[in-house]
Amino acid sequence: MALQKIQELLTTGTGTEGSLLIQRTISPLFDDVEASLIGRQWAAMVFGPADIPGSSVDLQIVTLNSLEVEVVAEGAEIPLGNAAYTNTNVKPKKYGIRPQITREMLEDGKWNLIEHNLRYAALKLAENENSLTVTALDGASNTVAGGAAITIANITTGMQHLEGASMKPRVLFVGPEVMNDLRNIDTFAEVNKYGSNEMMRTGVVGKIYGMDVVVVSTDGLTGYTSTTAYVVDPVHAFVVAEKRPVTVEQYDDVTHDMQGAVITQRVAVATLRGQAIAKITTS
Repeated sequence: MALQKIQELLTTGTGTEGSLLIQRTISPLFDDVEASLIGRQWAAMVFGPADIPGSSVDLQIVTLNSLEVEVVAEGAEIPLGNAAYTNTNVKPKKYGIRPQITREMLEDGKWNLIEHNLRYAALKLAENENSLTVTALDGASNTVAGGAAITIANITTGMQHLEGASMKPRVLFVGPEVMNDLRNIDTFAEVNKYGSNEMMRTGVVGKIYGMDVVVVSTDGLTGYTSTTAYVVDPVHAFVVAEKRPVTVEQYDDVTHDMQGAVITQRVAVATLRGQAIAKITTS
């Protein structure tokens, strides 16, 4: 009779085939992919909460070449001269998300759902900050229009723009499509030209003309365009102002029998000097 009952359940759909006879094994959670981001290490300065006494921070920027020295004839009056300054106000905005999960899901979940959602939300806030950084890089004073693929001439022209403004090109940010273009330039792939087999071993050339090469992801909320590259002097390019670091506050919603958390951040990224950035566009 027992065997007949099991067969009946399997055929009528009341039971699911395999669930009555075979114990299920739950595999570990396969998480989302962590994007490659620009990172704060390339910012000229990072202002923390202690550096922002009010709701914003004022940047005092010296205008390039605003103070000049002149020839003075013997006995002549020495001319007046003062540097010019520009004031830029950077006001952080609040970004956040609020995961909320029923107690039944927390009780029956195979992993800590609140903890996982908080960690995932933090990654998305990092991607959002990357998008703000890309917007700041788009404040470049010079743009180099490339063709279907980036060329060595495009890169060196971008470097020339920075050097013409007394900047030092130190880093090259590239999207995946631009990185593909670099892999197809034999100068960076062949040992007899580049002097190393780094491209073949790692898939990325670490330095090009003295600049660190950083590949930035274009999926999710990163804000980066795959066909774009930036030649940057990070000493003068952009700043980050963070009034509130990533903050987590948990709460209970007793009315709906749910548990939730609020994760927020108050941050802004601003262009410091457009002359320290050259944007290279390809199609």
